[in-house]
Amino acid sequence: MSLKDYEHLAKGETLSLDTVLANLKTDEHGLIAAIAQQHDTGEVLMLAYMNEKSIRETLETGQVCYWSRSRQTYWRKGESSGHRQTLVSMSFDCDGDAILVKVDQQGPACHTNRRDCFFFTVDGENVVIGSAPLC
Repeated sequence: MSLKDYEHLAKGETLSLDTVLANLKTDEHGLIAAIAQQHDTGEVLMLAYMNEKSIRETLETGQVCYWSRSRQTYWRKGESSGHRQTLVSMSFDCDGDAILVKVDQQGPACHTNRRDCFFFTVDGENVVIGSAPLC
């Protein structure tokens, strides 16, 4: 099954979290892309990866937890920097292959100390650095 099998459900109907998690399309490592968005402004902050354990931890603690592909370990956003992401809501897309995590971001979201990770902006044949580090 997949989440597509549930597209016919009407607004307000429910599925169990276990059902949704069992139907996510993950890669061969059990990872799924997660987009972090500032809940009140709509600003897209970053893209990271989650697995079932990090999803459940995020939902249980209210602090966003990702899987670091480079470090091969769990990464609790802001754990070392103090730039935490507090969960406001979590949604899954219709195909079950992406997560939208609406957060309250404290400080920069990017490891470069910029507000967001999307600062390389295409301008014709050039790419312009669109923001400076905040600290």
